[in-house]
Amino acid sequence: MTTSTSPDVFSTDAWMRRFVQSAHTVKDRLTALDQEVGDGDFGINLSTGAHFTLRHLEAGPASGNDPAAPLHAAATAFLDEVGGTSGPLFGLLFQSLAFAVAEAGAATTPALAAGAADGLAAIRRVGDAAPGDKTLIDALGPAAEALRAAPEGTPPAEALARAADAAWAGVSETARLRARMGRSSYLGERAEGVPDPGAVGIGLLFASARSVVEDLSTRLD
Repeated sequence: MTTSTSPDVFSTDAWMRRFVQSAHTVKDRLTALDQEVGDGDFGINLSTGAHFTLRHLEAGPASGNDPAAPLHAAATAFLDEVGGTSGPLFGLLFQSLAFAVAEAGAATTPALAAGAADGLAAIRRVGDAAPGDKTLIDALGPAAEALRAAPEGTPPAEALARAADAAWAGVSETARLRARMGRSSYLGERAEGVPDPGAVGIGLLFASARSVVEDLSTRLD
């Protein structure tokens, strides 16, 4: 049995709590980004999902023995409590991660890779978006691929760090794309140069596996 000191043990509870803090901390910057290219509600929606994620974490039983529980908490929060398009899409990703981790019995790198891949597929089905459309797909796709390509035996924390780097690279790419989905698609050249807020949210999620993100300026400026 894996011991608590093994690098293969990864706390999804700590990850979700760091994500909650990150979402609250950068809410205003995300809102400002979305005011440029979207409906202006993404920062608020992500922060709302984070708020209810924490409420579910605090209200539920201790999740130390169930690594899928914190991910289920986030899925429930985003699917049930967040409006707009971002809530259901992030909820689907958390749900897919939760199912994969539950099936594996631990937040292993292969389980996280399977969950990210399933979440990507689900979001593409529901949102009908493709790579290059300037959506969160452009960050989630590279992140999922980085997890899949992690060498055998890569500890989950390291694999998620690689996924975060890949997601941020995807975020940067969205700033160079012309949107083909959502409100941004009506702005044409005016949306160019601005990264997609949903993609930033994906970068935030994977980066929070390592630490709380307190400032987006080093990633976006």
